[in-house]
Amino acid sequence: MQRTSFSQFKCPAARALDSVGDWWSILILRDAFQGLSRFDDFQKSLGVAPNILTRRLKHLTDEGLFERRLYHQRPARYEYVLTEKGRDFFPVLMTLFSWGSRHIPEEDLAFLLGDAASGKERETMLVDARTGEEVTPENTSLLAGPAADDEVHERIARMRAWYLGIDA
Repeated sequence: MQRTSFSQFKCPAARALDSVGDWWSILILRDAFQGLSRFDDFQKSLGVAPNILTRRLKHLTDEGLFERRLYHQRPARYEYVLTEKGRDFFPVLMTLFSWGSRHIPEEDLAFLLGDAASGKERETMLVDARTGEEVTPENTSLLAGPAADDEVHERIARMRAWYLGIDA
């Protein structure tokens, strides 16, 4: 089944989803941040069918999240190395991890986030880099970007009215 492309959507979240692809891609990226880079290692970790893994790795490479590098000549074998765009996915993955950790039973938690140097558990939150303020639904809204058209401006006005409790 062909999935819907979000590449023409105006929303950065939708475009990001199109770039990443699907849940397999997110798990492949998770494994890459845990040091995996080779097809066989990804397949062993995920238990995913080879054809699905091949498609997802190709998509992530085409989207610029991985760089494919030859590591063995005969037979030709490649590893998948995170690019800058791929490394920029780390906060997204940590946000998903943190959200999941808060919403599954504690007895089901096999992993926790920790400080690499001290080994102490981390408690995450999304903050504004300029002010250090926590980003929440109550203090965050959309602003019009350079490509905003009338539809975008209407959506922003509707969102602002919702936040202010005004019927739009």
